[in-house]
Amino acid sequence: MSLFAIGDTHLSFGTDKPMNIFSGWDDYVPRLVKNWEALIGPDDTVVIPGDISWGIDFRESEPDFRFLNELPGTKLIGKGNHDYWWTTRTKMEAFFAECGFSTLHILHNNAYEAGPYAVCGTRGWFFDDESPEDAKVLNREVGRLKMSLEAAKATGKEPLPFLHYPPVMSQRECEPIMDVLRESGVTRCYYAHLHGNAIAGAFRGERDGIQFELVSADALQFCPLLIERF
Repeated sequence: MSLFAIGDTHLSFGTDKPMNIFSGWDDYVPRLVKNWEALIGPDDTVVIPGDISWGIDFRESEPDFRFLNELPGTKLIGKGNHDYWWTTRTKMEAFFAECGFSTLHILHNNAYEAGPYAVCGTRGWFFDDESPEDAKVLNREVGRLKMSLEAAKATGKEPLPFLHYPPVMSQRECEPIMDVLRESGVTRCYYAHLHGNAIAGAFRGERDGIQFELVSADALQFCPLLIERF
């Protein structure tokens, strides 16, 4: 059994949103499938921290979920900034059950056990929270991160947080999110969201006792990152 991560699958089987207009994204779906099937077995778990599907609702996203469901392993799905299909966890889980998507699970205000770890996390938010609306969203995300970390700790296993937005960059950080991570005592954190030229500005390394790693799909060359075998 192993734990993997890859974010930003940006699937669009149910809508017209080609990703090959961006550098490095040519034939990315066959590349993703080839790498996924070479690495991941039915007993493995894959965390996908956001930007799963370009569909704006369940109808448009269903082919993307079906595609992911049929890949090997259990998938833990977080929210990204482009997941317009996202709604309440109850509605999403009911839709997955109705469609028979038994390998897909929603990561939202909760945690999932994977070997010695408890996977947790939330979307996160931007670095700047100057407007009242931004501050409101950021505070909500801080609360969700705390709730998810508490759920992880309740399992008695090591919490592993996954965010969509990066909580830290080379020259700046999202202080409210970072404060939660520091206070929680976690030692590792994974994030996605950054693409293309932005990848060069990603922070990969240790800060304040926490090891950070970028797992967006193109940063990984569409090959899921092995976090640990257990």
